[in-house]
Amino acid sequence: MSAAGSPEAGGEEPVGGSARPSGLLDVLRVASVVLDTEGRIVLWSPQAEELFGYEAREALGQYAARIMVHEQHVDLVVKLFADVMGTGQSWAGAFPVRRKDGTTRLVEFRNMRLLDDRGDVYALGLCADQSTVHRLEREVALSTRMIAQSPIGLAVLDTELRYVSVNKALEEINGVPAEEHLGRTPREVVPGMDVDALETATRRVLETGTPVVDQSTIGRTPADPHQDHAWSVSLYRLENAFGTVLGVAVSIVDVTEQYRAGIEAEAARRRLALIADASGRIGTTLDLDHTAHELTEVAVPELADIAAVDLLDAVVQGRQSSLGPTESAVIRALAVQGYDSAEALEAADPPGQVARYAPDRLVTQCVRTASPVMLPEVKDEDLPRIARSPEAAELLGRAGVHSYLAVPLIARGQVLGALDLKRTRNPLPFTEDDLLLARELAARAAVQIDNARWYQSARDTALTLQRSLLPSHPAVTGGLEVASRYQPAGATSEVGGDWFDVIPLEDDKTALVVGDVMGSGIPAAAAMGRLRTATNTLASLDLDPNVLLEHLDKITAGLDQAIATCLYAVHDPRRRECRIANAGHLPPVRVRAGRPPELLDLPTGVPLGVGGVAFATTTVDLEPGDRLVLYTDGLVETRRDPLDDRLGTLLSLLDGPDRPLEEVCELLLRTLHEPDNFDDVALLIARATAPE
Repeated sequence: MSAAGSPEAGGEEPVGGSARPSGLLDVLRVASVVLDTEGRIVLWSPQAEELFGYEAREALGQYAARIMVHEQHVDLVVKLFADVMGTGQSWAGAFPVRRKDGTTRLVEFRNMRLLDDRGDVYALGLCADQSTVHRLEREVALSTRMIAQSPIGLAVLDTELRYVSVNKALEEINGVPAEEHLGRTPREVVPGMDVDALETATRRVLETGTPVVDQSTIGRTPADPHQDHAWSVSLYRLENAFGTVLGVAVSIVDVTEQYRAGIEAEAARRRLALIADASGRIGTTLDLDHTAHELTEVAVPELADIAAVDLLDAVVQGRQSSLGPTESAVIRALAVQGYDSAEALEAADPPGQVARYAPDRLVTQCVRTASPVMLPEVKDEDLPRIARSPEAAELLGRAGVHSYLAVPLIARGQVLGALDLKRTRNPLPFTEDDLLLARELAARAAVQIDNARWYQSARDTALTLQRSLLPSHPAVTGGLEVASRYQPAGATSEVGGDWFDVIPLEDDKTALVVGDVMGSGIPAAAAMGRLRTATNTLASLDLDPNVLLEHLDKITAGLDQAIATCLYAVHDPRRRECRIANAGHLPPVRVRAGRPPELLDLPTGVPLGVGGVAFATTTVDLEPGDRLVLYTDGLVETRRDPLDDRLGTLLSLLDGPDRPLEEVCELLLRTLHEPDNFDDVALLIARATAPE
């Protein structure tokens, strides 16, 4: 059947030519048949041809009952037709029909009476294959039930991104009734979501037809406006059976629990990484201040924006400390670290400063009870209990300190002090997880801090002994101007072996001594003290240098497994010469005006304590203005560089214009002695002066 189209109510002209099917009726292939009052077919559509198997030329003018209904139902159908024509009431039903090819098909019928403009009566029959109708009914019912009962939020957006359909789950996710979605865009309904990314992805799906699956988005909806949620969003372009784009189907799954679990897992991973980092970074040296600084560097900014390490002053001084309920805590600041918070740093105690914290202060409570103190939310009235003074409390308030945590530093059962943590830029309050992390860091660091504390105490003891055994000499003695330095080693166990001496003798002579007891620590310092005493005693006898070393060799052999190197020189200003003997020591350097510095070529000899080998005395000139540089191996020896290269560097530093001896000492130590050198250094420089 064909007919001329007429303009739509909206004024649009009908599309010329054949149009592609695009609706549900096309999927159903609904056949249209018009009958006159006698039941003859007057109109027969192409779909009717397809359904019943008769072409229009065969069907038109025929009684419909003969070709549209199975013979066993003819009487019933004729009666129903008469009722429709007589009463005007429609009817519907399903009847088997016998097609032209002899096959039988069950067909759904819809019949109604029609009137034309002249009052003539006709009957319209709409017919569709029942199996097709039932299949679509099942699919629609299934889709409707699935959409209505699905726990997944589902929606359909049209090509303008307006909601046209929303299921119950999405209504609950968004916290907006379904009817308030319709005709509005996601930007209007849920502005708290990342609608820019959602719109971009939706338009891309509309344009390309490529689905977007499991795109993550974070935001808030009216259903829970005070907390972030996470969703997995999938987008699919909707097309009808013939490719016309209808819009986009949206599915939204709430994955907040998985998201939070992921955040917690990531936080746990970061905590483990921070602890591992702390294990590698804290305690790299046995310097107390440096160890405390390493702890603050680990804590900021991963754990806090401001971190401070404070020790009880009594503990720093090597005493036990316990506080009563009414006692103040005398605390020495060791290190402070801040992340972009100048005012909070200004409020902290500067490293090295000793401050008294009243009994009501939180850090005092922490070290007194050996328990953490945590204020997740710091109020204005809490600031005076955190700061050392009202001025510091005001600075903390201006810095925006909103969360506070202090954990005790405990090692070997003793409270050493506290790790003090504050947050300003990080908006999150300290949590129980942060407390566990801080306690773990504090526990690991406290052991390193305690080791550094004991090391420093032992090192101070060894240095005190060492310095007590070294001489104090006048700047000018006899015919010499003298300068000296002693540089301790980089660790406690290496303190103690090197010494120098300047010994005035008769007739304006001066003995110069530099030596190095092999070994380290207090035993080496004690052996050095005994050798120095023996050298002073033997020097007064005015012995030749080689003879004096022979006596020292016997004395050294009597010490417990002591071995030492020694260089002994006697300067005679009247003869303008030095007599020098060497016991296994590095050669001295002679510096003369207008000539390059030189290492004196002396018989090396063997170290003191070896025994059985004679020593030799060598006489060298030392004119007024000439300099003699004596040193121990800690100045020039390293584990990386050849000794000859280092001695060459020493000579190059001594080359050039004459300078004050004190300045030369500083230059040599500053340039040659490396901070990680595990040997101490004794340096002695003498310049010959003109006789008065």
